[in-house]
Amino acid sequence: MMAKRPCVILVADSNMAATFRGYFKRERWHLSLGCAPFDINTEVGGDLIVDEGGNDPGVYTKGHELLRPYQPSHQRALVVLDCEWEGSPRKAAIVEHITARLVESGWTADAVKVIAIEPELENWLWQDKPQVAEVLRYKGEKSLRQHLADNDWWPVGAAKPPRPKEAAEWVLKQTRQPRSSAIYQKLAERISIRGCTDDAFAEMHAALQTWFPAEVAA
Repeated sequence: MMAKRPCVILVADSNMAATFRGYFKRERWHLSLGCAPFDINTEVGGDLIVDEGGNDPGVYTKGHELLRPYQPSHQRALVVLDCEWEGSPRKAAIVEHITARLVESGWTADAVKVIAIEPELENWLWQDKPQVAEVLRYKGEKSLRQHLADNDWWPVGAAKPPRPKEAAEWVLKQTRQPRSSAIYQKLAERISIRGCTDDAFAEMHAALQTWFPAEVAA
C-alpha cells in the first residue's frame, strides 16, 4: 500500500490557487510558516485543487464531494474560500457547515481545516511594503500606501484596505494591468508571510504548525 500524501488543499478559484503556488515556491517556505517541510505538489493534478466552477458557493455546497476522492490518498484536507459572496452565511456558519460535511463524508475532525477569509483573498496580499508596489507596477511620487489613503481606499491607521479586492482593482486599472493569477502568485512569492496580520491567515498558519510541527523537521 502506498503511503498517503500529507495534505490536499481545495481552493475556490484560480487566483487562490496562484497565491498558494506563490507561497510554496518560496525558498525554504516552511521556515516562514514555522512548520516542518512537507511534500506538496501545487501543479495541475497534484495536491492543490480548484472548484471547477471557480467560486466560493461551489466550495461551500460541494467541498466535501470534491474532496471525497482524496480520502484514500491524503492524510489531511485544507479548504480555503472567501466569506464575501451573494447569499453568504458569513464566516462562522461557513466553517461549521463545510467542516461538518467533511466529517460526515469520512474525514476525521482533526484532519480537516476550513479557512474562510474576511472579506476576501486580497486581504492576505495587502501589506505596506515596497514589494507590493513593485508587483502592482505603481511608480507614483507618493508611496502606494499614501496614494491609497489620499483616495479613501486605505484609511490611515487601518491594517488593511476595507475593500481589499476593489483597492487592488483600482491600482491595477491605474497601472493598466488586467487582474490575473500571475499577479497573485508574484505577490505571494515576494511579500512577508510573517507580515500577514489577517486572522484567517493566522488560523491557517496555526493549522499547518499543528499538523507539521517544526520540532519534528529533519
